[in-house]
Amino acid sequence: MLNNTVKGIIALLIASLGFSLMAVFVKYSGDLPTVQKVFFRNFISMLIALSLVLYFREKLFGHKESQGLLLLRSSLGVLGVVLNFFVIDRMVLSDADILNKLSPFFTIILSAIFLKEYVRRYQVISIVIAFIGAIFIIKPSFSSDTIYALLGVAGAVFAAGAYTVLRALGSREKFYTVVFYFSFFSTAALLPFFIWQFEPMTGIQFWSLVLSGVCAAIGQFGLTIAYSYAPAKDISIFFYSTILFTAIFSIAVFGDVPDALSIIGYIVIFTASFYMFMKNKPPKDSQRSI
Repeated sequence: MLNNTVKGIIALLIASLGFSLMAVFVKYSGDLPTVQKVFFRNFISMLIALSLVLYFREKLFGHKESQGLLLLRSSLGVLGVVLNFFVIDRMVLSDADILNKLSPFFTIILSAIFLKEYVRRYQVISIVIAFIGAIFIIKPSFSSDTIYALLGVAGAVFAAGAYTVLRALGSREKFYTVVFYFSFFSTAALLPFFIWQFEPMTGIQFWSLVLSGVCAAIGQFGLTIAYSYAPAKDISIFFYSTILFTAIFSIAVFGDVPDALSIIGYIVIFTASFYMFMKNKPPKDSQRSI
């Protein structure tokens, strides 16, 4: 029998693969408007989340007292996804993915500012190391690549804002209600832009976007299920397997090979994540006493 920690790790690896494949399908769908890609991604996720909400007979839009936080989470989330998709189309896939993975570090900062959570010294060290790694990937200059990289960082900030709001929301709403609310809000918000910018699609483009939505839902639900089995401090490092998956897909599918500086950046950011993961783990003595 698998213990809960192993189950959490497996679910997190599945989530990582889901998000990696989502990025692959988004990029593979080709030269379509970013809004069109995000719309499809969230519309498919909305349908999947809707089926779960109806199955478990939960409230579609949550409780009245949660509306402010749900709206804020959805607004920040859709901005984060739009920027992430925009950057995926214009950068090496693995570069775009690792910049998006800066969001946990920004979440620590935003939680300290808005939720008054205490930031420990090792967290500050991890944040500084991660930002140094990001510089290797961004390669500051006045080129368009630098601008795209900075937009990728901005997307991570908005994603972190959404995660911070989720921390404030706590367990007041079921995860599938939160996913449905976000997906419905973003679909409705993007609908006018989708209609305005819509471009006809080939069959391959259409199914690529449908699969991006399915994979995004797998990623979202896998992530939530993983953290229901084990605390984030015990398993969160495995979510960075997305970097490995995305790098493999980037090379195999698109022939995009990250340069030496980007690879150094990946290693530095992963090192920062691993350091924070190890510092978050309880001492072995306390693990034995549990």
